[in-house]
Formats: sequence, C-alpha cells, structure tokens
Amino acid sequence: MKGTYLLVMELPNETSLQVGKLGMVDFKKGWYVYVGSALNGLEQRIQRHLRSQKKIHWHIDYLLPFTTMVDVFYKESNRKEECIIAQEVANDLRSIPRFGCSDCICQSHLFYGSSQEVLRTIDSLDVTSYFPHTNP
Repeated sequence: MKGTYLLVMELPNETSLQVGKLGMVDFKKGWYVYVGSALNGLEQRIQRHLRSQKKIHWHIDYLLPFTTMVDVFYKESNRKEECIIAQEVANDLRSIPRFGCSDCICQSHLFYGSSQEVLRTIDSLDVTSYFPHTNP
C-alpha cells in the first residue's frame, strides 16, 4: 500500500525539544497533526511511528515519545499527495515552522490546534482511520 498518512497526537504538557538540525522547538500543550507519506510501504511506515523503540530518523521521531497517539489516518495513492494534504491542514490549523518538510517547499508538515479544530479538519479530508472503530 502506498500513500499519505496523518498522525493525530496529544501533547499533555508544554515541551521544548531539540529537533535535529531545526534546533530547539517549543511545543504547546494540545493536539497535533503530522502529515507524512510512504510510497514504498505505507503500513510499515505507520507501524514504525507507532513503535516506542526506534532509531531517530525524522523530525517527528523527536516529538512522538512525548505524545499520546489519538488516531492515525491514511489515504492510498500512487502519487505523492503529502504536500497537498499539508496545505489543506494548514488552512485550518497553526503550523510548526519548517517541521517535517526539509525535502519540500511547504512551510510545515506539523500542525497544532484544539481537539475540536483538529477533528473538524480531519473530518474535512478524504482520509480513512487506520484503527477500525467497532461498536460494542
């Protein structure tokens, strides 16, 4: 499977982190959406992000240990749509400058907002939850 994914996370406390070459980044308490892509194994990439033990490779790897994963969404595609979706998310949420976009011209691939803003934004996108929700 190929495509784009969105990690929806909650950061329980304000946090300042050294994020690779970005330097120190201040993160507010709240909800975050990270937009990424995997054109060579979408499921494997998502599973990697869900693991707690991994080598730090991407900007998001610095932040994930401090967050709780709320949900993961994806959109299957053979085309790289990461930047298109990031632009859509940027229309509704605040961005963390230069985070996760060192290989493109986007302002960011990490966005911040209230839980309501994040959920409303996700609902407006053509994405599917990676975790099937079941009724009891």
